[in-house]
Amino acid sequence: MFAHLDGIVAEKGKDWMVLDVHGVGYRLMVSSQTLSVAPAVGQRMKLFCSMNVREDAIELFGFHSREEKAMYERLKGVSGVGSRTALMILSSMSVRDLSIALVAGDAGALTKVPGIGKKTAQRLVLELKDKVEDADLTGQGAGVSPAAVNKGPEGEAIAALMALGYASNEAAQAISRVAGQSDKVDELIFLALKDMGR
Repeated sequence: MFAHLDGIVAEKGKDWMVLDVHGVGYRLMVSSQTLSVAPAVGQRMKLFCSMNVREDAIELFGFHSREEKAMYERLKGVSGVGSRTALMILSSMSVRDLSIALVAGDAGALTKVPGIGKKTAQRLVLELKDKVEDADLTGQGAGVSPAAVNKGPEGEAIAALMALGYASNEAAQAISRVAGQSDKVDELIFLALKDMGR
């Protein structure tokens, strides 16, 4: 029903915001990622929306980018993952880090999210690894402002490998295997290429 809301940030909470749109205050549940890029109270913001209707409540969920909303919808589509759980995952991991974990098949990274057990993590990887978009892996989604993008060395290394012709899942898996061995993009690329050459 709602595609997006554009208004003034009226209030902020731990996991919610109120957006004032022409005098009507919309309370939206949001991830910590969205809260971190939200402007101060009194300033304008656009949030992409998803509505969840339950027997006892109608809830609005807000996202700072189309990519975050799309990932939320994908997460919600997995059996056993509801709206709140999907939002909890997005609060614990950026879309890029989550995408890398999914494509690399790293269920262990997902079990670090509160409320996500081993079976749910494995189900998420199984059902979503082929649905991750290239832009999700590199942090270069069109809906994210340049100031909000923090690709980090892993995201830049994945983008570089994709530019060299490697498939997104192959690049993500290679970088995930060498992540933590260096914080320099060129060294991560070198290590990943060396690893793939074995």
